[in-house]
Amino acid sequence: TMAVSREEKNKFSMMIIELSRKLGCDYMDAITTYCEKSNLEVEVAATLINETLKELIEVEAAELRYLPKTSKLPL
Repeated sequence: TMAVSREEKNKFSMMIIELSRKLGCDYMDAITTYCEKSNLEVEVAATLINETLKELIEVEAAELRYLPKTSKLPL
């Protein structure tokens, strides 16, 4: 497979962040929507996600309880 440049990752990730805001949906839905409209496979899109978007997705997933919360105060 071809290596993806940092610039390409940043461009794709910013586009997904903007799409998420525009549609009022979460980042994973924005990626899925983009893939459907662009005929891009989700596996390919995964290689285009930069560190910033990856962190945003992780935070969102934790908030939606898809992932366990990593830092929690003992109560």
